[in-house]
Amino acid sequence: MGHAPDSGTAPRHVIAVLGSGETSPTMVTLHRELIARFGSTPPAAVLLETPYGFQENVADISARARSYFARSVGLTVEVATGLRGAQDAGSGAGLAALRAADWVFSGPGSPTYALARWRESPVADTLRDHVRLGRAMLVFASAAACTLGSRALPVYEIYKAGSPPHWLPGLDLLAPLGLDVAVIPHYDNAEGGTHDTRYSYLGERRLRVLEAELPEGAAVLGVDEHTAVVIDREAGTVDVRGRGGLTIRKRGESTVIPAGRSISLTELQDLAKDGKAVRLHRPEPAPAAPAPPSLSLPDLVRAAEGRFDAALARHDAPAMVEAVLALDRAIAEWADDTEEDEGADWARTVNHSLIVRLGKAAERPAVDLEKAVGLLLAARAELRGSGRFTTADLIRSALTALGVGVADTPDGTRWHRREPRP
Repeated sequence: MGHAPDSGTAPRHVIAVLGSGETSPTMVTLHRELIARFGSTPPAAVLLETPYGFQENVADISARARSYFARSVGLTVEVATGLRGAQDAGSGAGLAALRAADWVFSGPGSPTYALARWRESPVADTLRDHVRLGRAMLVFASAAACTLGSRALPVYEIYKAGSPPHWLPGLDLLAPLGLDVAVIPHYDNAEGGTHDTRYSYLGERRLRVLEAELPEGAAVLGVDEHTAVVIDREAGTVDVRGRGGLTIRKRGESTVIPAGRSISLTELQDLAKDGKAVRLHRPEPAPAAPAPPSLSLPDLVRAAEGRFDAALARHDAPAMVEAVLALDRAIAEWADDTEEDEGADWARTVNHSLIVRLGKAAERPAVDLEKAVGLLLAARAELRGSGRFTTADLIRSALTALGVGVADTPDGTRWHRREPRP
């Protein structure tokens, strides 16, 4: 059963569109603020796992998402059971939970797979009712965000399988808001390096082809990575949050609303229809102080590695240890992010290499061995105390390679120099 908010707000008239990072540390503040709109009574929260329902690790992805919201936001989220695939798209229990929800979340995976299961099923009708009647707040990210517009981007088919650029019919959930748009998350993606992977891996050339297929009154709505666009239908506001921006692209011309700024829903409608915003007769708010940019996991890895290198150059063992611990803490914080699988593996590999280098650095004449070992053992104790045993074991291995034996006793950890083998 849904809950009435304690205040005069109407949180269910909100749609939050996230470009990526939906279960990362960068979005914790946003999620907390959205949930706070429900007042003191927690909303009935439901996770739709259909976009990744075809993956073998679907249960793990859902568990990580639920863990993220419980740990970081204090929200208990129920999985809408039986809505993973076509064979159970009308599951009674899952559909009942979805219809009774106050807050609905869906994220990574394949837009094509989700649309094929939702479009002609009761799920689509339920989502339309939620938007049209304001029955639930929708928080849709990444692949799920692609399904919101009148047209949807088949990302995998174009980028991975080589299909010609084409649109799929979307759920058109933004039509009640007066928006005829195609939503493209990951809009500022830069993973390609030497080739253009902006616009959810499309690149400029293919986006121009697709843009030409849009009708006169439609536009592209691009949401950058680790960025959220919060549309409040009742208040008539559109707030951009995070570290990127919202782009309204019309006939090759783009208007960018940066994070920290707001426009009215009417202005967004006009931009999508005509490419021009109507200036409403209202005072301009004082510009807010810019928020510090949110760092992604790759940013944190590079920063930690840079601090380690600088500390190594000046033989600063404590700073080297702190760089290792800071990176390990960052990896733990990003553990529930459903889109950082490869990034997390890379981050762990980098941190492991730093630990190996830390052990080798302790062999240098300029380093006080007893002090270095003490720092390493203190770091290992912190890691073990917080349950990060894999990294703690790597420190022990580094000490072993240094010729230091470690023994955990009831009275604490003891160490000794091992005699070299003959």
